[in-house]
Amino acid sequence: MTHTPAGTEDSTATGPEGSTAAGTEGNDWVSRTADEVMAEADRRAPGAPVVCASGLSPSGPIHLGNLRELMVPHLVADEIRRRGRECVHLLSWDDYDRLRRVPAGLPPSFTEHVGRPLTAVPDPDGTYESWAERFKAPVRAAMDALGIEVREISQTAMYASGTYADAILHALDERARIDAILARYRTRPGVGDAADNADAEDSGSQDSAAGLYYPYRPYCHRCGRDTTQVTSYDQAGASVDYACAACGHRDRVHLREDNRGKLVWKVDWPMRWAHERVTFEPFGADHSAPGSSFTVGAQVVREVFGGQPPVPLPYSFVGIRGMAKMSSSAGGVPTPADGLRILEPAVLRWLYARRLPGQAFTIDFGPEVGRLYDEWDRLAARIEAGQAQPWERDVADRATTTGLGRVAGPRRRVSFRVLASLLDVTAGDTAQVGRILAGFDDGFPHDNAPDDNAPGVSAPGVTVDDVEPRLSLARTWLAEQVPAEERTHVRTEPDAGLLASLTTEDATSLRELTSRLTDDWTLTGLTRLVYGVPKLRVGLTLDDPATAEVKRAQRGFFRLLYRLLVGADRGPRLPTLLLALGPDRVRALLAEGGPLQEAGTSGGENRLTEPG
Repeated sequence: MTHTPAGTEDSTATGPEGSTAAGTEGNDWVSRTADEVMAEADRRAPGAPVVCASGLSPSGPIHLGNLRELMVPHLVADEIRRRGRECVHLLSWDDYDRLRRVPAGLPPSFTEHVGRPLTAVPDPDGTYESWAERFKAPVRAAMDALGIEVREISQTAMYASGTYADAILHALDERARIDAILARYRTRPGVGDAADNADAEDSGSQDSAAGLYYPYRPYCHRCGRDTTQVTSYDQAGASVDYACAACGHRDRVHLREDNRGKLVWKVDWPMRWAHERVTFEPFGADHSAPGSSFTVGAQVVREVFGGQPPVPLPYSFVGIRGMAKMSSSAGGVPTPADGLRILEPAVLRWLYARRLPGQAFTIDFGPEVGRLYDEWDRLAARIEAGQAQPWERDVADRATTTGLGRVAGPRRRVSFRVLASLLDVTAGDTAQVGRILAGFDDGFPHDNAPDDNAPGVSAPGVTVDDVEPRLSLARTWLAEQVPAEERTHVRTEPDAGLLASLTTEDATSLRELTSRLTDDWTLTGLTRLVYGVPKLRVGLTLDDPATAEVKRAQRGFFRLLYRLLVGADRGPRLPTLLLALGPDRVRALLAEGGPLQEAGTSGGENRLTEPG
């Protein structure tokens, strides 16, 4: 069966900030935004290509919060292309930005590079051409896995090549007008972007004699830093003179011949809107506050560059469970590559596609991953059964396919939690996992399983290759997210003391279980048996519905089995555990006998457990 996504309802695996409001029937936020963007494009130039844009600064790891900067325009651009309209998604690398501070983990000597363009800062271990390239490379790999198609633009290349020379000169000619626009907000304390306030990037330079504002900052020819002040502008000569506060060097930049500098951020961004004719660009919600980059930029692009601001769409932050707001320059935050080590590409796409961009959400790579996959698989089942709403199908389709084709996913759908449990109790033995998978059938889970809606498998005879990459992702999750103390320890010999203290009813239940183990040695059969033994004890059949009395008896029976098999009150799902251990081993642990071989340990008693 071809893999399809599931779960447009909110998952606890994504935190309390998540929402079920991916859209309305027949129309989700991607469709609505595409409508608006195409209408704006036609208003400007009917039939012209639509330009969607993203901007990333490779000053540090591009984290899962930054991924929204890529995913929002990607989804809109892909929808526009599906409608047959030409559309390009530009990714501007802000690699001509200055290095703001010494990154975490580097020696104090790295301070010498602060103030230099990111492309002029060396990669500490020499693997990449520059500090900027160090962080671009993993993003490119993640975009490839996620099916995100972009046209990359290096701002270093654009500035250094002279492409922006006319725009820079125009901004210098219009510096008084720009200064007046910025002044409207400088008089309001506490407004403006944090980045601008921190580095005074919107302040430009002041001519000490005339008090003129210059929205341009050169990089020093000698030390390479932007610790400079423009001292004069020669309009006829198309040049600026500057002085460097760091090294004392004075020099001249010939803007049409050898540009070494850039416009300040609140002028640079609107200049690019006009230059690239950007129709749509999302941005962090902080950029849309009064006096912030978009507010100011919208006025600058109209009044100075004669262009139009893009259709805006502010997006909220993405958090990681247990971590504060992510900062790419601080390091140590999960990146898209990290996410793809645990989540299938379509699942990661779905997390961003199913929510309105303005809704914050949190990703939990810990215990809730299994529940997230369950939601995903349940939607697949609803779609296959024709029970999903039209907008749910649209969101699912966007998660699994792009204009480039289908994103990678398993051929067969087996619960992530089941796979993690199998890896747990087999100590990661792929061959043993494969033998167990071969016995899976289409009846899992049984109606009386702990989660009646839990996903299972589609047909008998599942192979390891069928469930890749999910099996490998589950293996990574176990190794990296489940602490050793939470791993399952299968007993090496029977618990003689507990077996000797059994009540007559418990002993009879165990004999009933072991005598029927191989009647149907499949996950479906074992599920039916484990949940059915307590039914037999009250005169019901294995297939009768469970009464309230039976459900209480089931919980007690499950605790007994867990104590005898893994020495704890909870553990991996019992049918999966039995299937992994094999009938002989199960019988040996449920009745007094000789010592057994040491069992492997991995997985999580708390992370993999399912309710009894």
